[in-house]
Amino acid sequence: MKKIKIIKHIINWLKKYIKKSNSKGFIIGISGGIDSTVTSILVAMTKLPTIILDMPIKKEDNILSEKHAKLMIDKYPNVNYLKKNLNDIFYTFYYTLIKKDNKIINDKKQLAIANIKARIRMITLYYYANIYDYIVVGTGNKIEDFGVGFFTKYGDGGVDIQPISDLNKSEIRIIAKKLNVIPEIQNAEPNDGLWNDKRTDEQQLGATYEELEWAMNYNNDKFVLKKNINSISEREKNVLFIYNKFNKKNKHKIDPIPFCKIPQFFKN
Repeated sequence: MKKIKIIKHIINWLKKYIKKSNSKGFIIGISGGIDSTVTSILVAMTKLPTIILDMPIKKEDNILSEKHAKLMIDKYPNVNYLKKNLNDIFYTFYYTLIKKDNKIINDKKQLAIANIKARIRMITLYYYANIYDYIVVGTGNKIEDFGVGFFTKYGDGGVDIQPISDLNKSEIRIIAKKLNVIPEIQNAEPNDGLWNDKRTDEQQLGATYEELEWAMNYNNDKFVLKKNINSISEREKNVLFIYNKFNKKNKHKIDPIPFCKIPQFFKN
């Protein structure tokens, strides 16, 4: 893996995009996770105005995101750090709508509540993006964005650009090491931070990112039809099932929004 070339390529891509868009800078939400950390460093390395925004909701302060932010503002003069606690916004929504729905108590409601947090953060990012004429930068990786659709539609999926979405988690780990990302962030278990019980991504998905990468590559192998499914282990069969289940379920997030094409002769 040519780490330096990938890093330079992403930085140049960001510079070209912002010039083409006539925007004045970047804004990115940071979580203390490896994806947002790597992305924020790559954006900062453009030397263009950058806001890194920390948005805690219903949780203690994220020590890792604050530690990363301090290193960023010390190293990059183009970076501005903002921290906005969104508890009041979330609880206003919660007491206005959610708490009144006492008849609805199921797993889907819990998921809906988790997704609200991601969507409140998206609104906050775009509030500042509009004020400063900045580009909202996404932090999704390849498996999340194009494999299993592990993101909130119009939440963390609501962005202008995705610099690292063609990189798998294992590749991002390599880039993180090259960029000297804080070891605690490199070694932390992936966690989207949307659940009160702090469940990890692996607990939600039922497989590690490395296993899901294998499943994506297995499915994309042009010789897959010639493979004997019995030649792989039971765990690999299970991972394939998990990957295909999420991929099918979340196609509405992975694929572009469908629109109804009206035949031209209807319009004449």
